[in-house]
Amino acid sequence: MAAASSGGPAPHTQDAPHPTASPVRAAVVREKGGPFAFEDLVLDTALRPDEVLVRVVATGVCQTDVHVRDQALPVPLPAVLGHEGAGVVERVGAGVTSVAPGDHVVMSYQSCGQCTPCRSGNPAYCALSFPANFGGSRLDGSNALRRGTDGDGESVHGHFFGQSSFATLSLATERNVVKVPEDLPLDLLAPLGCGLQTGAGAVLNSLAVPAGSSVVVIGTGTVGLAAVMAAKVAGASPIIAVDIVPERLDLARELGATHAVNAKDEDTAARIAEITGGGADYVLEITARPEMLTLAVDALAPLGTAALIGGAPAGAHAPVNMNALLGGRTVRGVAQGDSIPQLFIPQLIDLYRAGRFPFDRLVTHYGFDEINEAVTDTRTGAAIKPVLRIGA
Repeated sequence: MAAASSGGPAPHTQDAPHPTASPVRAAVVREKGGPFAFEDLVLDTALRPDEVLVRVVATGVCQTDVHVRDQALPVPLPAVLGHEGAGVVERVGAGVTSVAPGDHVVMSYQSCGQCTPCRSGNPAYCALSFPANFGGSRLDGSNALRRGTDGDGESVHGHFFGQSSFATLSLATERNVVKVPEDLPLDLLAPLGCGLQTGAGAVLNSLAVPAGSSVVVIGTGTVGLAAVMAAKVAGASPIIAVDIVPERLDLARELGATHAVNAKDEDTAARIAEITGGGADYVLEITARPEMLTLAVDALAPLGTAALIGGAPAGAHAPVNMNALLGGRTVRGVAQGDSIPQLFIPQLIDLYRAGRFPFDRLVTHYGFDEINEAVTDTRTGAAIKPVLRIGA
């Protein structure tokens, strides 16, 4: 029998303090070109006011992760990479208001929030973008990941793109998490945080392609196929996909391309000129090969725009026909599709629900322990968008 109430106030029960460190299983790369090896690390979970602790459910594998592993981009090693994470919020810092524990989130790129580009609504061009995303630490130089059961061992570089999502727990910030609907699987939504928003955003945000414009997409991996789907959403025509893999060109046609050009077998410039009647209004160059940027400029109609989207190795240069630019042609770089993730990712989800952005066609799932296989398949093209299933 329950004890009778005295009618007085209920006794106060003090909440148990949150742990200031949590064990993490992570895939660590320790040397240039080396494998991802699983290690038991400790994550400092004494959250700062703007930080968000996320239990990672899934994460995409991107070519950028491979470029960093191979040190084409100078991220300090050893490091935990991964930058297309999705999961469930475990805890939030005292100043976080946009997400709460239990929310499903996708994680995207990091930005400082204080510089002129950030304050003007252009966080993809943050003045501190490189250290914020590739520095291997917070912007103040501190790092939350260490080896050892009590976290007193060797520091391992984290905070990659503000998340380092090749791990069971991720320490993100309010600026790079996006609340997403709970009725869609996180192992589908994960790649929205980088590759998909980059390709689709390049068309819909950066270039704001008008209906009826001609669009050429050079490279039909994740970013390129997202651009093809977005070009169809925009009403572009013709939409020309360029690649050397016949199966990807076939998929590009299924997803919205009106024409496919195999650059291995055809004179790409001549075919683009033939299809467009002289030149394209927009050319998106995604392969990051210098000769393809040269081709992109040469394939433009007067007043056309070539957009460089692929991340080239540090120091890469491409020759450009300077006289071609006198025809009013423009060359511009695009980062993250000029996306504000908290605004654009929900738009992409709405397009997916409407059947207009079927990015599920690109995804292949792998177990977390299959990360090296997923990376190999990314390099060889056997998978377009590998997604690792990390937790429930």
